[in-house]
Amino acid sequence: MDVDTVVLDIDGVLVDVADSYRQAIVDSVDRVYGETVDREALQAFKDAGGFNNDWLVTDAVALYVLAQQAGFESDIATFTDGIAAHGGGLEGAEAELAAEIPNATFEEVIEQWDPDQLRTVFQALYLGSELFRELEGGEPPFETAGYIHDEPVLVDPKTLDTLTDSYNVGVVTGRPAAEATIALDRVGLEVDDNHRFTMDNWEEGKPHPYALMTLVDRFDSESVVFVGDTLDDIETATNAAAADSKISYKGIGVLTGGLTGDVGREKFVDAGATGVLESINDLPDYLN
Repeated sequence: MDVDTVVLDIDGVLVDVADSYRQAIVDSVDRVYGETVDREALQAFKDAGGFNNDWLVTDAVALYVLAQQAGFESDIATFTDGIAAHGGGLEGAEAELAAEIPNATFEEVIEQWDPDQLRTVFQALYLGSELFRELEGGEPPFETAGYIHDEPVLVDPKTLDTLTDSYNVGVVTGRPAAEATIALDRVGLEVDDNHRFTMDNWEEGKPHPYALMTLVDRFDSESVVFVGDTLDDIETATNAAAADSKISYKGIGVLTGGLTGDVGREKFVDAGATGVLESINDLPDYLN
């Protein structure tokens, strides 16, 4: 494959976040509202699209739990299908509930819903007390070690060496900048600030193509692959291809995040992935 630039997502590609970000979603909702969903249910929210970061997933799960407590009887599959039908993301979640439950019940759910509290609890669980004080600039609501330390590295040093020696390498992630730096330091990948997009310098988020197209421009690239673990990652590449026909954009899925096995492979292909790999470590051979 004639490629000059490789752009990487972080979560589910370079580090495993099943016991960190995803666990923080489940536990944050449980701490605030006394009930939650199984961790396995989170992939349905991701597949609905539009959830560029896990704060948004937490908010949507909380809406679902609050609606269930108020009598909403739809299962998660039906609810997330509705989210997708309404365009995905948190707006889709709100629109689905507004369409499916009485107005008075919807207003009651929204009144109880507290994204700010959810975010504070999430950050306390994920970062732990020490990093919370350092990065959030205040006292955590409780003391904890932090799930951030439970993120196994998925990429081999040899893979990173091969990629950085052979290609321009950039990063596009929904993480906050500080948390992206922690993950990149952990895996041993140096990426110039000008060649990474995070929550802090990219308002639209995936699957909007702005970040990917901007990196292509900064690298003066002609052909780029974007490697991710979600359908939104693939859609980011296909959206960029639709917006800029002069450049070759290809999305590659890896089966080390929430999408796994034959089902995950099929979903990636249906979303327009050029290739689906078992892990990022298969990328150098695939590109050659």
